Order: sequence, then C-alpha cells, then structure tokens
Amino acid sequence: MGRGDKQGLLALSAEDIEWIIPGKDWPLAGTHRGHGGLTDFLRKAAETVETSTEPSEYVAQGDRVLVVGVAKGNIKATHKTFDDDWIFAITVRNGKVAKIREYIDTQALARASEMDASPGPTTSKPQPRNHS
Repeated sequence: MGRGDKQGLLALSAEDIEWIIPGKDWPLAGTHRGHGGLTDFLRKAAETVETSTEPSEYVAQGDRVLVVGVAKGNIKATHKTFDDDWIFAITVRNGKVAKIREYIDTQALARASEMDASPGPTTSKPQPRNHS
C-alpha cells in the first residue's frame, strides 16, 4: 500500500476481500467488497487523501494479523491535515488477505473532511449619523 502498488495489493487479496472503514462524514468510510470494490477504494483514496503511514507493530496468531501504526496526511478537498493512530485487523485465508477492518480516529478524519462554511451575504444596517 505504501508504495501505491495497486496490482501487487490485488494479487495479495482474495477475490471476495472485504475492507471495512468505520465512520461517516469522510469520503473513504464504508465497506468495500471484492477486487472491484478494492480498485474503486484505491482510486478514491488517491483522489481524496494524501497520507503517509508508519506501521510500528505486527501481531500474528493463526489466520489473524493486527498491524498498529500512525498516519499523517491531508484531505485534498479541504487542505486540512490529520493525525491518525490506527489498527488494521486482517484475516488471511489461503495465503490471501480476505478481510481488513480498520480501527481509526474517525473524528480526526471527519473533521479534516469538513468543508468550512462559506460566509454568506452579509447585510449591514445603516448606522445613524451623529450630527454634532
């Protein structure tokens, strides 16, 4: 992922992969299914977010892998930055990634995705004149 190798990521993923990103109010939240959903997700991510991730810990047991890390980035539409501590819970089946569930700071990402309210037209009342 960090190298942006879409084909490599697809090759490591099961045909019926399910990638779950919690939250709402930010562009990448939702459940992305299958290679088509993964391809759409990667395209949307490239269009909406600039990010760098640093995994720091891996815990593996059976068919489960937990990856702990941090991400820093910005939402392209708002130019707002975010810091995100995350955990990916990954399920592996027959040597392929079958499921990823992200545990992320959804509030930080939603805040960075919020568009600033544009100032509406203001009306000013005429000020009384002081005739001194």
